[in-house]
Amino acid sequence: MSATPASRRQGRLLTLWAPEDKSFWEREGEAIAKLNLWISVPALFLAFAIWQVWSVVAVSLPGLGFKYSTNQLFWLAAAPALSGATLRIFYSFMVPLVGGRRWTAISTASLLIPAIGIGFAVQDNTTTYPTMLILALLCGLGGGNFSSSMANISFFFPKERKGSALGVNAGLGNLGVSVVQFLSPLVVTAGIFGIFGGEGQTIVKNGQTVQVWTQNAAFIWVPWIALTALAAWFGMNDIADAKASFAAQAAIFKRKHNWLMCVLYLGTFGSFIGYAAGFPLLIKSQFPGINPLAYAWLGPLVGAVIRPFGGWLADKLGGARVTLWNFIVMAVAVMGVTFFLPSGGPGGNEGQFAGFFVCFLVLFLTTGIGNGSTFRMIPVIFLTEAMRGVDKHNAAAVASANKEGNTLGAATLGFTAAMAAYGGFFIPKSYGSSIALTGSPHAALWTFFAFYLVCIVITWWTYARKHAEMPC
Repeated sequence: MSATPASRRQGRLLTLWAPEDKSFWEREGEAIAKLNLWISVPALFLAFAIWQVWSVVAVSLPGLGFKYSTNQLFWLAAAPALSGATLRIFYSFMVPLVGGRRWTAISTASLLIPAIGIGFAVQDNTTTYPTMLILALLCGLGGGNFSSSMANISFFFPKERKGSALGVNAGLGNLGVSVVQFLSPLVVTAGIFGIFGGEGQTIVKNGQTVQVWTQNAAFIWVPWIALTALAAWFGMNDIADAKASFAAQAAIFKRKHNWLMCVLYLGTFGSFIGYAAGFPLLIKSQFPGINPLAYAWLGPLVGAVIRPFGGWLADKLGGARVTLWNFIVMAVAVMGVTFFLPSGGPGGNEGQFAGFFVCFLVLFLTTGIGNGSTFRMIPVIFLTEAMRGVDKHNAAAVASANKEGNTLGAATLGFTAAMAAYGGFFIPKSYGSSIALTGSPHAALWTFFAFYLVCIVITWWTYARKHAEMPC
């Protein structure tokens, strides 16, 4: 006799969770999974917004009277990625230790710290650079949330739905990058918080003196963060079967596919977050006559919106096949960017912004598709590996293998996301270093091209070719 629905829950804890059981899934599992997904999405959206708010704020600081060098500004744009990537290493393992509901609520509430701090700091142009750098590093709290969010959602869905579910969670969450770059220039034009938001700042724009409220770029997220943290605490669920010790999860460090997928996801998500963080400053440094904030938000928007399609396409065609062709297009697109950039020296040119921008949109498009396809590969790889050699007629053995595969897959999702987030630091810093050393970002872009070639070889040899070791 099957257990009653009441016996499966203890408050917000699901004591029995079997998404691979089709009758359970259709009867009640799907509704619960979707509820958790749709609360997770705005939480992740806000995390990305806070994580990337410096990509906009850093561009505005010189006009507010902050005396920072170009390299210091690139550091401010890159620092959140550095701390966020490091925090992701720890966040990767938090859901099985603490519970998905608890950790989502706590980690979302932590975003209030940098949001409020930045709002006050930008109102005073005598704020020291170390203070600004600390606030930029604190924005990494938003970056860390991705690992725990994706690991949590992966537990809720069956194998054949993981790619689509993770694509929706990450894709709509990634929209926070685009929205923060689009919305910030709008909300800073008015004192929408009245006396609670502080005084405006006077700047010169297009030869005219105007008043702005730069603090709104951070303050605008505060009420939504508080509401979403409460929704997560009271609306989401913890899964008893998702509980696992750190030692059990740490088995991924001995698995080859964990490290290979770290490389591939660095090529997709690392590119997405790195290009998003550095795009406004790159436009400003290479095309001074262009307003970067009028264009920069479109790239992350394209990458975020297409990510669920990447997960869906991988569910249909296979993650490895989609990922392979995706990296090929990325390599071609990054060469296109170098072609349209300005080039100095004898016979140099001023570049062509339209071609540069279109090639970057293609890059953002492929990062989004690749994000979805690689994250579909990971749970499939570990579930397949765990089920090899298991007697399909032994229910206990199948259940144990499924739990092991899901646990290791979730930990790998989180850990690969941690490693990939370093791309958000490396790419803007590569631009800054390349410009400082050579006068242009070409050297950085050639490095990215070489890395994509490595990703193509790994994907083809291990996952996509005929008789591959782990077809997925």
